[in-house]
Amino acid sequence: MMEKSSAEPEKPPQILLRGVTKVYGMGGAAMHALRGVDLRIDRGEFVAVMGPSGSGKSTCLNILGCLDTPTSGSYRFEGVEVGKLSRLQRARLRRYYLGFVFQGYNLLNRTSALENVELPLIYRNQPIAERHALARQALDAVGLTGWESHTPGELSGGQQQRVAVARAIVTAPHVLFADEPTGNLDTARSREIMELLTVLNRNRGITVVMVTHEPDMAVYAKRIVRFVDGRVESDERNDKEAA
Repeated sequence: MMEKSSAEPEKPPQILLRGVTKVYGMGGAAMHALRGVDLRIDRGEFVAVMGPSGSGKSTCLNILGCLDTPTSGSYRFEGVEVGKLSRLQRARLRRYYLGFVFQGYNLLNRTSALENVELPLIYRNQPIAERHALARQALDAVGLTGWESHTPGELSGGQQQRVAVARAIVTAPHVLFADEPTGNLDTARSREIMELLTVLNRNRGITVVMVTHEPDMAVYAKRIVRFVDGRVESDERNDKEAA
């Protein structure tokens, strides 16, 4: 008689899409943004999502980030069927498990860097002293110690995006979604942001899913998924991953 294995059961993939579609509009005016997407992302991966405009990559990212819902198909996050969650439960998933970085930084202009980073913690109703400490730690992690009191207008584009990254990681998310995070930056600042995301991925184990149209930025990822016409055209390991 065979002995039972004492190994722990295999964890489900962190992200799993099966047959996901997204349709906007109805009838002849319907626009099919996603046409049956299958995608698996495991914990600790760094995935770049590429494709031409209108290919569905940003729509997919919005669904993964619970900013939108699929028309059909299944989305499971760490084994939980997201489609069965209420709106409140999806908001809680975003608040406690996901971080977001956008091309346009999305900072409050008249608010200090420290206060911008604290915003997600306010929504969690965390005490002021704890918020200050965590926000300072996050700013230190992105190399902005000493810039806590500066407003976005007093920061360069690269520094503003670092504040946005700090705000995204202050809650210790399981997954960081980045939508064209270097789109408004010059080459040098873009590389700084990509190196920062790489460090967060390697040292903290944060899964990074990044939409980009720039091959020079995608090279930092461990894996590149390409969308065309609402479908995954290719999904490959990146042999040219940046050091």
